Amino acid sequence: MTGYAELLKEKGLKATFQRMTILSVIERMGHATVDEIYESVLETHPTLSLATVYKNIVAMVGQGVLVEVPISGRKSKYELKKSEHLHLICTECGEVEDRPLDRVIGEDTRKIAENSSFELQGRQVNLYGVCAKCRTALAS
Repeated sequence: MTGYAELLKEKGLKATFQRMTILSVIERMGHATVDEIYESVLETHPTLSLATVYKNIVAMVGQGVLVEVPISGRKSKYELKKSEHLHLICTECGEVEDRPLDRVIGEDTRKIAENSSFELQGRQVNLYGVCAKCRTALAS
């Protein structure tokens, strides 16, 4: 994705260089914590503060440009908002892997909301476990 300016304007946000840089970093990394984003941003913009990065991430989450991915016992990661999918989250290393949202899971969550008279506006499915790399390391 390279149309960051249009995306931000669509969501009612100004296309500042800070936001454009943050979006570029997140797109490159896939999923990243605020600290990881900040470290990467510093490489090209050493005067940018952590508070500015954090404030802009919060604003972009609030406007639906970014999605916060909570990770139990660790700092949340952020990703660009894209089509619905689920996350496989490793509780050992904190890596997040995207997988397509299975048609059955998607339909089940829609039915649960509908049967509860709940107006579904979005969903995030996170599966927590241990990735193959960490299982191998733990077995050694």
